[in-house]
Amino acid sequence: MKTELGGSAQKGGPLLIARRVAQIMRVLARHKILGALRGRNHWPAPSEVRKAFEELGLVFLKFAQVLAMRRDLLAEPYIRELEHLQDRLPPIPFHTVQATVEHQLGKPLDRLFRSFERQPLATATIAQVHEARLMDGRHVVVKVRRPGLEAVIAQDIATLRYLALLLESLFPKLLNVGLAGMVVEFENTLRREIDFRREARNIQRFRVAWAAFRGVWIPDVVPSRSNEAVLTMAYSPGMRIDLYAKKHPGRTKRQCAILINFMLRSILEDGVFHADPHPGNVFVLPDGRISLIDFGMIGELDEPTRGSLTRLLDGVVQGDPTGVVNSYLEMAEMSSQVDRSGLKTRVRNILLDLRGLEPADLSFGNTLAALLRAGTECGVRSSPAFFLLTRVFVILESELRRMDPDIDLIAAFGREHKRLVSRHLSLGRIARDSGRAALEMERFALEAPGDARRMLSRMAEGRLGTVQAPELEALAAHINSDIQHLTVAVAGAGLVVGGSMLAAVTPQNWRSDVGEVTFFCGLLIIFVIGLRSLRRALARRFAAWGPSQVKPPPPE
Repeated sequence: MKTELGGSAQKGGPLLIARRVAQIMRVLARHKILGALRGRNHWPAPSEVRKAFEELGLVFLKFAQVLAMRRDLLAEPYIRELEHLQDRLPPIPFHTVQATVEHQLGKPLDRLFRSFERQPLATATIAQVHEARLMDGRHVVVKVRRPGLEAVIAQDIATLRYLALLLESLFPKLLNVGLAGMVVEFENTLRREIDFRREARNIQRFRVAWAAFRGVWIPDVVPSRSNEAVLTMAYSPGMRIDLYAKKHPGRTKRQCAILINFMLRSILEDGVFHADPHPGNVFVLPDGRISLIDFGMIGELDEPTRGSLTRLLDGVVQGDPTGVVNSYLEMAEMSSQVDRSGLKTRVRNILLDLRGLEPADLSFGNTLAALLRAGTECGVRSSPAFFLLTRVFVILESELRRMDPDIDLIAAFGREHKRLVSRHLSLGRIARDSGRAALEMERFALEAPGDARRMLSRMAEGRLGTVQAPELEALAAHINSDIQHLTVAVAGAGLVVGGSMLAAVTPQNWRSDVGEVTFFCGLLIIFVIGLRSLRRALARRFAAWGPSQVKPPPPE
């Protein structure tokens, strides 16, 4: 059975994956992308890369959007082309939309909504949006997930895993890129994006956080008409911010200021930010307020990371390479192969290039992208959140400069940074932090004597050196298993050699039959051991990536 997206309704097995790989290879060959394996001089045109991803369908289109965030890997022409990917598929037929809504919400459509527009407001890869009226007359939009997504995602994620393994085997340098990790992170992101319950929770979080802020309006969710596949929310009567800027030139400075304040506060203070602020998701209401929609892609930063990011941006403004490097490494994933000296040299050159720029020309997004490239060259594994932040800054700055070419982002950051510093130095904040520190000191004072007695007791009994090391125990178990497999394989080889000799020296005899049986038993043993070793090697490789099976998140 085929879904509307062209994938199989069954879970991706080896045969389906093989067919999908063959289809992908044909598409790549048609768009001259396979020639890139011969070297940089044979790279295809950026437009051919975009067309290939569009032709491969939903999962690969979404994966291309993830690749577009990797400004450390792709040249700028490819980044720009991938950012123009057409994030849409043919509209879902209305009878399918109706059947999906009725199945998900458990009632006929005319008992759920007073009216429901047949023509969609918007059509994208994940869902389709329709305008409707609730029974009480409220104006809403209904976001309906495409049917069959789980099957398509399962098959194509399995295919991406296989391709990542193949590419890393053929080109070991890709191990430093973290291609396998990208696939795992992409899978998790995609799973979160298609679960509308998560998006509903994100909307509620933003509504609570920004309830007292007059410049921003977040549409409310209608819980009784929403679940994991259907999301109903208040209708936003505004105009896309880019269209508003064209229609009202010279009247967008207020909206720019609101958007900057909203994004910087979300990133640096709240730690939960809208990760896709392109013009199609930002509207200007008739009263001038900003309205944001589509909270499927959200970034989250914990407090230490927010502090590191604030210091990093401050270091960029101050031209402090040491501060930038230290803050950047605080945000990065652990790596033992970092060329810290080389990174500092590259960062110093990046900051020197910024000195000659006017404040209106300075771009945090481009600076973060340059920092990503320098980090990758020096062995740094940047966190997924850092890639997301870079993308957000690039999109935001591009749109703001389109609306107001003279905007000074440095001044805007300076105001927000000053406000954050004053907030962190407020008496209430100092009192809270002091209280936490006092509790930690009290806990230490109470627990330290007992810990000291236990340590002295272990020293007296000679048990101080006992270390729990699950990784070493697991390694020992693997080595023991490998030795067992080797022993059995050697025994199998002995049977092969012995059986062949017995059959050769005693032809036309019962010993010849025994020799042949022994020979084939030995071959069978070696074959089985080989298969098991291959399966274990692949299992270990996939275990390093994360979960080997594509499973939907458990209901929350």
